[in-house]
Amino acid sequence: MKRVIFLFSFLFIVAFQLFAQINSPVKWTFESKQDGLDATLIFKAVIEEGWHLYDTQLPEGGPIKTSIQFADSSLFEFAGNLSKDPEPTQVFEKTFNMNLGYFSKQVVLTQKIRLKNSNQTAIKGFVEFMSCNDETCTPPAEAEFIFNLNSQDSKTGVAMPVQPIGGSDLQPKSGNLLFFLFFSFLAGLAAILTPCVFPMIPMTVSFFMNSGQSKLKSRLHAAFYGFSIIAIYTVVGTLVSVIFGPGAANWLSTHWLPNLIFFAVFIAFAFSFFGMFEIVLPSWLVNKSDQQVDRGGFMGSFFMALTLVLVSFSCTGPIVGAILVQSAGGQVLKPIVGMFGFSLAFALPFTLFALFPAWLNNLPKSGGWLNSVKVFLGFLELALGLKFLSIADQTYHWGILDREIYLAIWIVIFTLLGFYLLGKLKFSHDSDVKFVTVPRLMMAILSFTFVVYLVPGMFGAPLKGISGYLPPQATHDFDLHQIIRDEIKLATPHNGSSFTSSVNNELCEKPKFGEFLHLPHGLDGYFDYEQGMACARKLNKPVFIDFTGHGCVNCREMEANVWSDPRVLDRLRTNFVVIALYVDDKSTLPESEWITSTYDGKVKKTLGKKYADFQISRYGVNAQPYYVLLDNKEQLLVQPKAYDLNADHFVEFLDAATTEFNKRK
Repeated sequence: MKRVIFLFSFLFIVAFQLFAQINSPVKWTFESKQDGLDATLIFKAVIEEGWHLYDTQLPEGGPIKTSIQFADSSLFEFAGNLSKDPEPTQVFEKTFNMNLGYFSKQVVLTQKIRLKNSNQTAIKGFVEFMSCNDETCTPPAEAEFIFNLNSQDSKTGVAMPVQPIGGSDLQPKSGNLLFFLFFSFLAGLAAILTPCVFPMIPMTVSFFMNSGQSKLKSRLHAAFYGFSIIAIYTVVGTLVSVIFGPGAANWLSTHWLPNLIFFAVFIAFAFSFFGMFEIVLPSWLVNKSDQQVDRGGFMGSFFMALTLVLVSFSCTGPIVGAILVQSAGGQVLKPIVGMFGFSLAFALPFTLFALFPAWLNNLPKSGGWLNSVKVFLGFLELALGLKFLSIADQTYHWGILDREIYLAIWIVIFTLLGFYLLGKLKFSHDSDVKFVTVPRLMMAILSFTFVVYLVPGMFGAPLKGISGYLPPQATHDFDLHQIIRDEIKLATPHNGSSFTSSVNNELCEKPKFGEFLHLPHGLDGYFDYEQGMACARKLNKPVFIDFTGHGCVNCREMEANVWSDPRVLDRLRTNFVVIALYVDDKSTLPESEWITSTYDGKVKKTLGKKYADFQISRYGVNAQPYYVLLDNKEQLLVQPKAYDLNADHFVEFLDAATTEFNKRK
């Protein structure tokens, strides 16, 4: 019992430390004082014991300094310099090998301004900062603020940690975590309906009900048994969080090696579910755990749970592996949430049937239907595994899995799944399907319906519902939509009409890297920042910068669902010079274009590393997608925008930048 308590205590401590890592040690509050057009903006930071916040002025090559960024500084004038209370402490830090100023415990920053308009009611922006202790530093973070001056109201800022490089989907919002929890819970329910697990329900429940103990004690041990299952799987999720910490996110999400390993894992799991071979743990490990069950009590319940986990590994391993692979993008919470959701569903029937043993009489008998569930999951593993091969293919430009090839494979997979559900396809260990049940028929209809949905994609249909999981539209060889657009473009006379300008936006020169990088929906643009800015100056246009990535699911969703909106497309073609900067592209740059980062001091030799460094050095953000609108003097027009599938918001974002650009002409 002591060992079990120690294990759970250890799990709690590790989980607590991991949760603490994602909470910023700096909490910001904002206040304002106003006298007519004169206003005083007060930024107060409370800093946890042992941590320090860096000064607003730091030498080059050091950590991120604390800075206040206003969404629109043209609304007011600064009335004096930023004041600090107390003044920063100057210390030589060995980590950065330089003298640095920082604040500890708390600091109040005060900025006096004079409004240009008496009707102005809100000043918006964010504080960018970075904090460290003696052992580690937090990622750069932002605390958003809104000063409602006329109402003397203010909002408390919440520090938003910068997301890992490689895709904004790698650092989930709370909604995404809830969805992943639900997905993992469904995976746990699916695992119950496998041949390794389902028959064990009555066996394990009988163990508790026939142990010779009182009914109350047996049920207490049964409840502890279910809790132990959850704890064991959650430990696995915690270990994944520790091993694949945030520093490994970029490598895990874009490098060819982990993506090919993940692809191979999914294919191996699919073949295992099809019955080609069985993935099992060493017998000595299972036997060792099984021997401990005879000890009885809570210790026996714990080892009974451990034995179940080990014995059922051949069926649950592929599902658990799929969840962990999906969540091992350098995140802290997602693997823990995934394993908790999976184990909660997995432990539920064992616990409930132990508490209410009469339900066992209504439990369906084991049979061939269990193997059908297993094969069904195998088809899904086969389809989902292609995503990892696609990421490596796009990042390194191998050209082996273009969009139509990807879709063709999916069409074949889900067609075969439909035939399997109807009993027209049979594996060696399957039972005969004498008749098709209603659930199998419904699943077959769904499978064939999905195939019908996929078929237009072979001719260039955007397939918006699954766009984030497909290779980009530009990799499609026979894109009927693009062919029609090109024909219209060639057939339309250059008469200066508004229609002509919206479909024919000439470039200043041939874009660098244009032979292997492309913009969606036939847009013309650049993939090199300097080249794009030079064209913007020549055309006297504002710049639309798209920080994107080959492995960014949310980027593809934005392109399919927002960029495709005619209002957005027309504005991008007509009003802006578009520059797409890929932060995960592995193309090696000529030595003359290598840069030395001002952020980490390392030399950036690839196109992706150059622009990943550019994004975080210039804007303090390294999440994708991230959209920045600049004038041709490289100054922000409006506050940058991230992932948002509301096309109306995006139109407002573009129009606000156009209006501001026209004011500055």
